[in-house]
Amino acid sequence: MAKADRLERMDTRRADLEIDYRNALIEALRVTAAGQWGLFGHNKDKQARAKAAPLVDGLTELAGEIDDLRLQLDMECFALHQEFLAARGPVRADAVGEPKQAQAWLDRLAQQD
Repeated sequence: MAKADRLERMDTRRADLEIDYRNALIEALRVTAAGQWGLFGHNKDKQARAKAAPLVDGLTELAGEIDDLRLQLDMECFALHQEFLAARGPVRADAVGEPKQAQAWLDRLAQQD
């Protein structure tokens, strides 16, 4: 019984952290959609990246906690963070800008609710 209770608490904690992550990501996306570049790291502007670094670091730290819990619960990695990481990095010159990409993410996340 104790193991089941522990697993239930871990799963509840995981679910709460995933909600926290989603909310933090949405806030970061709103900032980016409003015109602040750097969240997706699409250009080489060091100032923009430095300005967005606390947001990215916070998301990464939270995702690490989530993945640790998911590992203990024998679950796959946290997909939302994996998608975010996949969207980061250099892109082609004709790619959509970060603000438009952030708005597309916000729209997609709103549809999922």
